[in-house]
Amino acid sequence: MKKLLISMVLLLGLSMNVSAQKRPPAPPHPSKNELVNIKMQELTKKYNTEKKLILNHPLATKQMKRDQMKALNDRYAAEKRLLRQAK
Repeated sequence: MKKLLISMVLLLGLSMNVSAQKRPPAPPHPSKNELVNIKMQELTKKYNTEKKLILNHPLATKQMKRDQMKALNDRYAAEKRLLRQAK
């Protein structure tokens, strides 16, 4: 009888300890506008780094740089337009 009482108290204590452990609340998800703004910032940062690489290239001629910048601007404008449509 004493063993049964001890085992019941032990089992009850363990079950209460397990039920008391809760998971932390999930972090809030960003809104659609926040996601679009984050993507826009990443796109601008990527554009600026690529622009800097093109303009500072030692072997490219002015015509090559002009063509590459035109292609980069077109691609950037298209991606920016897509992000604006997502808002």
